[in-house]
Amino acid sequence: TLAGRRMCPLGWLGVASLCLGTLWAVPAKDRRKEEKPKAELSLYGNLDLDNYDLTLDNYGDILDLSNYEELYDYGDLVPKIEVGTLAPRPKVPKTLPELGGTTAGTPKVQPPSGAGAVPPAPIPGQGDCFHAPPGLPSCLLCLCLGTSVYCDDAGLERIPALPPGTAYLYARFNRIGAIRAGDFRGLEKLKHIDLSSNSISWADADAFRLLPSLQELLLPQNLLTALPELPRSLVRLDARLNRIPSAGLRPEAFRDLKQLQFLHLSDNRLDFIPVPLPESLRSLHLQNNNIRTMHEDTFCDSQDQGQIRRALEDIRLDGNPINLSLFPNAFFCLPRLPTGRFS
Repeated sequence: TLAGRRMCPLGWLGVASLCLGTLWAVPAKDRRKEEKPKAELSLYGNLDLDNYDLTLDNYGDILDLSNYEELYDYGDLVPKIEVGTLAPRPKVPKTLPELGGTTAGTPKVQPPSGAGAVPPAPIPGQGDCFHAPPGLPSCLLCLCLGTSVYCDDAGLERIPALPPGTAYLYARFNRIGAIRAGDFRGLEKLKHIDLSSNSISWADADAFRLLPSLQELLLPQNLLTALPELPRSLVRLDARLNRIPSAGLRPEAFRDLKQLQFLHLSDNRLDFIPVPLPESLRSLHLQNNNIRTMHEDTFCDSQDQGQIRRALEDIRLDGNPINLSLFPNAFFCLPRLPTGRFS
């Protein structure tokens, strides 16, 4: 009929809609599985993802890698080091030929003509100093730095030969037994000599007298029984802890030492204070001797009541049997009283 013919196109349209609806009802995930190929799994060979289906569709998905801590074993990339082993020894270079030897194609080294004989090397144990250019001066048993020579605790039994420019000598804590007249000969620049803590029992009369620049002479803790003649340039003399009696001092030994400021003779065997003392003196240490008496002119001029001796401010007489209160006129000119017993 006419009505049936009109319904036919509408029926076909419904059927088509139903088919399309069925097709789109399939999940997009399944539909993409069928349409798109899987990703190249060789790119992820190092990942152990069990049954995870890796395709181009889920490539951008966020993966939970908390269960894949051992994704890659980096132990193969780190060199294995055994604990306690040492680094390999460096290759020992080939031994160089000695200067006096000959090698193939190398002529033997000869000294230049006219150079003269080569001086022999110093004998070890003598303590002699010598210059070894280029560089600082060198010593065998001493250390030479500039104008200073250090020979402390070197086992010396005598004064070593010194460079001519020596200004300071330190030879403490050795076994030096005597000082000879020629030990310091020609050392016109020598300013300071320290021979503390040796075994010096005597010094030649001219051992120090001819040293024009000597300012400090330190001889404590030795076995001296007498002092030699001293140079007039001396500023400081320290001869503590020796065995020097008053007879071991030359008459008026310090009168001409116009630059002497420090005279330390404590812990000896002196019977009296050595006089006269130069006006330049600032410190006099005579403690622990055997001094029993004092002259009125020991420090002051008894005829000049207005004298003031301002420089001499440090006098030590303690440890002596002298009673200083018995000699008030001996130190009226001093700015300070001597240290000692006053009763």
